Amino acid sequence: MTMNSRAEASNIELIRVIVNYGLGSKLIKAAKRHGISGGTIILGKGTVNNRLLNYIGITDIRKEIVHLAAEKESAYRVLEKLNKEFEFHKPNHGIAFTTTICGIFGTKTMQCKSLEEESGADNIMYHIITVIVDRGKAEEVIAAATKAGSKGGTIINARGSGIHETSKMFAMDIEPEKEVVIILSEADKTEAIISMVRDHLKIDEPGNGIIFVQNANRTYGIHK
Repeated sequence: MTMNSRAEASNIELIRVIVNYGLGSKLIKAAKRHGISGGTIILGKGTVNNRLLNYIGITDIRKEIVHLAAEKESAYRVLEKLNKEFEFHKPNHGIAFTTTICGIFGTKTMQCKSLEEESGADNIMYHIITVIVDRGKAEEVIAAATKAGSKGGTIINARGSGIHETSKMFAMDIEPEKEVVIILSEADKTEAIISMVRDHLKIDEPGNGIIFVQNANRTYGIHK
C-alpha cells in the first residue's frame, strides 16, 4: 500500500444522518448536488422508552439512517450545507455526525495504516467492522467472521437512494435488497476477521460487497 493511499484513507469521513422516514432519498440527492456521489439508507427501528435512542433521534419505528462518505474537508463542507437545508438544529428534523474510516476493503482497498499499529498506538480496544453485501449473504458474513474469532454481529436491511435507482458507495452500486452487517471486533482479531470475510465472500471481486473499519473509541455493555 502506498503512502498516498494511506493518506487518502486517513482523510475519509463517514457521515451518518438520522432523519424521519421518507427523507433519506432527498438527503442523498442534496448531498449529490454538493459533490458526494451517493450513499446508503438503513431503515431504523427505535423506541421512545430508550433514552439513548431518543437522544440520537431514533424515537419511533420510521427512521432512516443515511451513510455518506467523503474526504474530510468535503464531508464537513457538505454537512454544513445539509444542515442549512434540512435544519437539523430544529426539533425532530434529524441529527448528523461523522466518524473517521480507518480502512476500506473491496474493489478499492485503502487503509490508513496497519490496524495492529493503530490499536497499539492509540490503545484502541475494539473496531467496528461494517460489511455491505447482497441480501441473503449476511449470514455467510457472520459465519466467516465467527471462524476468525468474532462473537457475532448485527444484520440490518438496507437499500439504495431510491426504490428504482442505484447509488454508489466507495464505487460500488448500492441497490435495493442489500444487507449491512455490523461487527464489534476486539482490535487484535480485526485483521483476521476481515481476511476471512474477504476470502469467503470474494469481496475484492466487483459487485460482491464492501467492508469498512472504524475505531470504537468508547464501548459499553461488552462482556468477555
